[in-house]
Amino acid sequence: MSAPGHLRRVLGVRDVVLFFIVAVVGLRWIAAAAAAGPSSLVIWAIACGAIFIPSAFTVLELSSRYPDEGGLYLWVKEAFGEQAGFISGWLYWASNLVYFPGLLYFAAGNALFIGGSHWMGLSSSAPYYIVFSLFGLALACWLNVVGLDVGKHLHNIGAWAAWLPVALLVVMGLAAWAHFGVANDFSPAALVPSTHLSDIVFWSTLAFAFGGLETASLMGGEIKDATRTVPRAIILAGLAIVAIYVLGTAAVLIALPRAEVSGIQGIMQAIQHTALRVGLGPLVPIAAILVTVSSLGGVGAWLAAASRLPYVAGIDRAAPSVFGTLHPKWGTPVTALIVQSAVAGLFVVLGQAGTTVRAAYDVLVSMTIVCFFIPYVMMFAAMIRVQWLPAGPDVRRPPGGRPMAIVFGLVGAVATTLSIGLACLPGPNEPHPALAVVKIVGLNLALVIAGFVLYRSAKRPTPGT
Repeated sequence: MSAPGHLRRVLGVRDVVLFFIVAVVGLRWIAAAAAAGPSSLVIWAIACGAIFIPSAFTVLELSSRYPDEGGLYLWVKEAFGEQAGFISGWLYWASNLVYFPGLLYFAAGNALFIGGSHWMGLSSSAPYYIVFSLFGLALACWLNVVGLDVGKHLHNIGAWAAWLPVALLVVMGLAAWAHFGVANDFSPAALVPSTHLSDIVFWSTLAFAFGGLETASLMGGEIKDATRTVPRAIILAGLAIVAIYVLGTAAVLIALPRAEVSGIQGIMQAIQHTALRVGLGPLVPIAAILVTVSSLGGVGAWLAAASRLPYVAGIDRAAPSVFGTLHPKWGTPVTALIVQSAVAGLFVVLGQAGTTVRAAYDVLVSMTIVCFFIPYVMMFAAMIRVQWLPAGPDVRRPPGGRPMAIVFGLVGAVATTLSIGLACLPGPNEPHPALAVVKIVGLNLALVIAGFVLYRSAKRPTPGT
C-alpha cells in the first residue's frame, strides 16, 4: 500500500459523460415505466423537474466549490461537519449493497435472451444467477483495482450499450406505428397520472431512476480539470439521459399494448415482443448482449464511485485508516474496492438464499431508495447552506445566483423527502403491509445507528494518544 494523495487524473470530458450515462440510466426502469401506461411520460417529466434538474445544478455548484475526491461526502462535510459527512457517505455506500444484486440479477436474466429458448431453462436456476453475478462483480472489481484508466473502458462501453438498445426500440416502435398504428391511448386523459396509492408509490421509482449525477464527483481527484470537466459532462449527459428514458418509454408504448409490458421481466421482454411484431426477431440476441454489457458497465461505474467514500473517510480517520491506502503500483483504493466487492458478493448470495418472493424483493428495492435518498436530502441541504459561504471565481452558480440556488435546493429536498415517504409505503402485492413498513423503516434506522457507531468508533482515541 502507498500513502494517500497519489490518485491519477485519467478521466476526461468524454469519459465523464459516458460515466454519467452508464451510472444514471437503468434500462429496467424503461419497461417499468411503460408498464404504468402513457401517464408515465408525465411522471418522467415531473421527476426530471423535481429531482434531475435540481440535482444537476446542485452538483454543478458543489463540485466547483469542492472539486476534490469524495463528492457528496465532502460537500456535506464542508457544510455541516465531519459527522454529517460521514453519515451521508455511509448511507450512500450502504444503498449500493442492495443495489448491486438487483442490477447483477437483471444482467443475468437479460443475458438468457442471447441464447433464446435454449437458455431460458436457466431462468429459475439460483446457481446460474449466483455464478453470473459473482463473475460480473469480480470483473468490475479487478478492472477498477488495475486503475480507472483501464476500468473506465467498461464504463464507456456500458454507456454506448445503454443507448443502442433504446435506439433500436425507437426504430422498431416507429415501424410498429407505421404498420399497426399506436398501441396505446395517448389522449390527454390517458396522460394524467393516477392518484391511487398503489400507483403513487411507483413515482419514487422513477425519481430514483434519475439519481446518479453526483457519482463522478466522488472521484473528483481522478478527473482532469474537474471544475471545467464536470459541468460540461453534466449538460451533455443530462440531455442524453432524459432522451433515453422518454424516447425508450414512448417507443415501447407505441409498439405494445400496456397489458403486454411487464415491469418485472425487464426491457428485453419489450424488445423481444416488439421485434417479433415487426419481423426483426434476429436482432433480439444483439439487443440482449447490449443490455447485459450496459448493466455490467453500471456495476463497474457504481463500484468505482461508491468505493471512494470509504477511501476518503479513511484518509479523514472517520473510518479505519486502511481504507485510505492506495495500491503501490496502480494507485487505486484497493482496500475500499475489495471490501465493497466482498460485501456486495455476500448480498448476491443472500439474495438467492431462502425466500425469493416478489414481496421480499420489493422491500429491498424500497430500502435502497430510502437509503439512497437520505444523503440526497443532505446534499440539497448543503446546497442551501453554502449560499452564505464565500464563492470563488471558479464556482458555477445556477442562473439567478443565490435565490435560484436556494430554490433548487428546496425543490430537490422536498422531492426527495416525498420519495422517501412513498418508498416506505408497501407495494400492492405485499401480503403483510404493516410488517413491510416496519422492515423498511427499521432496516434504514438500523443503518443510520450503525453509521453513528462506526463514526464514534473510528474517532475514539487510541491508548497513549
